[in-house]
Amino acid sequence: MAHVGNGTTAEDEDSFEDAYDRIPVACHMDLQTAIQETQCALNLVLNNKFSEALDLLKPWWRDSMYHALGYSSILVMQATMTFEHRDIQAAMATIKEALHTCQRFRKKNSMVGSLSSLISKQSNLQEEEMHAELCYAECLLQKATLTFVQDENMISFIKGGIKIRTSYQIYKDCQNVLNVTEDLASQSDSFRQFEGGVKLGIGSFNLMLSLLPQRILRLLEFIGFSGNRGFGLSQLRDGASSYGLRSILCALTLLFYHTYVSLILGTGEGNLVEAEALLEPYQQKYPKGSIILFYSARIATLRGNFEKAQARYEECINSQQEWKQIHHLCYWELMWTHSYQQDWQQAYCYADLLCRESRWSKAIYVYQKAAILSMMTEEEVKKTGEDVTELFRQVEGLKQRLAGKSIPTEKFAVRKSRRYKATRPIPLVVPALEMMYVWNGFTIVGKRADFTESLLVTIETAEEQLRNDSNPSEFHPDDSCLVQMLKGLCLKHLGRLLQAELCFTQVLSSEARIRYDHYLIPFTLYELGLLYKQQGDATKALAYIENAKVNYKDYSMESRLHFRIHAALNSLKGSPAGTP
Repeated sequence: MAHVGNGTTAEDEDSFEDAYDRIPVACHMDLQTAIQETQCALNLVLNNKFSEALDLLKPWWRDSMYHALGYSSILVMQATMTFEHRDIQAAMATIKEALHTCQRFRKKNSMVGSLSSLISKQSNLQEEEMHAELCYAECLLQKATLTFVQDENMISFIKGGIKIRTSYQIYKDCQNVLNVTEDLASQSDSFRQFEGGVKLGIGSFNLMLSLLPQRILRLLEFIGFSGNRGFGLSQLRDGASSYGLRSILCALTLLFYHTYVSLILGTGEGNLVEAEALLEPYQQKYPKGSIILFYSARIATLRGNFEKAQARYEECINSQQEWKQIHHLCYWELMWTHSYQQDWQQAYCYADLLCRESRWSKAIYVYQKAAILSMMTEEEVKKTGEDVTELFRQVEGLKQRLAGKSIPTEKFAVRKSRRYKATRPIPLVVPALEMMYVWNGFTIVGKRADFTESLLVTIETAEEQLRNDSNPSEFHPDDSCLVQMLKGLCLKHLGRLLQAELCFTQVLSSEARIRYDHYLIPFTLYELGLLYKQQGDATKALAYIENAKVNYKDYSMESRLHFRIHAALNSLKGSPAGTP
C-alpha cells in the first residue's frame, strides 16, 4: 500500500456519509483514504445500495486491507443469508484472498506470540500494521462463520474453532497494545479507528462468551477464552458512542443482542430502552435503510405493538428489491406477529412464502406451515389446497446437518412430525403454540393482555377436548402436559400467578406418565423457577432452576434451555465477575 493519498482529508462524519458518491478515484491508497472509502461503502449498504458498495470496494480489494475487509464482509453477509452453495463458495474464495491482502500489511513476526517484543519496540509498530491485525482478525471470524456453514463434518467445526481462537488472541493482543499506547489516542484519527475496532472485537467476544453455560465456558477458559458480560457491554457502548468506521457495527451488535440473543438464549430481558436510543440516530441518517427499518420493526414487536411492527416490516420489504434475503427475515417475523394475534391465514401466507423462497431451513419452514394450518378450521385448510398430513411427513427428509450434527430446532420438528408417519396419525395439539414457546414467543405476546387472553381461550379449548377424549391415545399424557405448561405461561403473563403455579405443578406431578416429550419437565421447572423469582422468592427460584440444570439430560432443545438457565441464574445471583 503506498502512502500517497488522493488529497482528501477526514472531515466530520456527516460530511462524507452524505458524499459517498463524490470521493475522487485514488491514485494510491493510503490508510486514511481506505478507511474513508470503506465507511462510504458501509453507508451505501445502509442505504440499500449493495451493488454500488461492492463496485466502490472492488478496484482496491486486492491492494487495501480495508477494501478487502469491506468487500468480503458484504459477500459473507449475502452468503449466510442466502445459504446458496455458489454464494458460499464465492464468499470463501474472497475471504481467503482478503486474508492474503491483510497478511501483507501485518508485521513479519505477527502480534500473536510476540507481543512483548512489539511493545518494547513500540516505535517500530506502525499504525498500518496495527490496523492490519484488526482486519486480519475480523476476516478470520468471517472465514470461521463460513467454515461452519460450508461443510457438514466435525473437522470443519474444529477448523472454525481454531480460527475463532486465533482471532480472539489477536484482539487480546491488540487490546494490550491499546493499553500501553493510550496517549496516542487523542493525537491520531487512525488510532481512534483502531481503538474502535478493538472495542468491537473485545466487546463482542466478551458478550457472546458470557452467554455460554458454565460447563462450556469452563472448557473454553482452559484453552484461553473468557467472557464478562458487563465488560463486553461497556466496550460495545463505548464503541457505539465513538466516531469511527466501526461505531455503527458496535451499535448493530448491541441491537442484535438486545432484540434476539437475550430473547432466544436468555430470559427475554433485553434492554429495549437502550436499543431504541442506539437506533434513533441511524433512523435519522438512513430513514429508508432496510437494516434500520428491520430493527425498528423488531423493537416494536418486542414492545407488543404488533400493528406498528407489521407496517414497519412491510416498509422494510418495499425499501429494496436487490437483497431478497432481507425480505425473508421480514416474512419470518411477520409470520410470528400474525401468529401472536392468531391470524392464522396471514401467518400461513408468510410461512408458505418462506417454504418457496428461502433456503435457510426447509424443515422448520414446512413444519411451521403445517403447524399453522393445524390451528385453522378444516374449511380454511381446504381453501389453501394443502395436505397437512403430507406436509408433516415431508419434514424429516428436509433436515440439514451443521458440523456433522442436526440443528436442534429441526431435530425437534422432525421428532414431533413423526406422529404423522402412522397410517391413522394422531394430530398434534396446538403445534403452532408449542413452536411459539420454543422461540420464547410467549414472552413477547405476554406484553399484550388482549392477545394473551385469546391464546388462553385456544389453550383451554384444547384442554377441554383432551379431558373429554373417550379414547385417549398413547400421546395423551404428553399432550395434556404441554397444554398445562402453555396455560401456565399465559396465566403468568396475565398476573394470575397462583393459577399459573398450579398448572406448572400439575405438569411436574405427571412426570412419570410422559412418554415422548421429556423436555416438558426441565422446561417447566425452569418456568416455575422464573415464576418464584417474579414473586420475590429467590431461594425457591434457585432450587427449581438448579434442579432443571443438574438432574435432566438428553431431552429436546437441551442446549437452548441451558443457555436460558445460565441467564436466569446470573440474574438471580448477580452476574459473575469473569475476566476481561
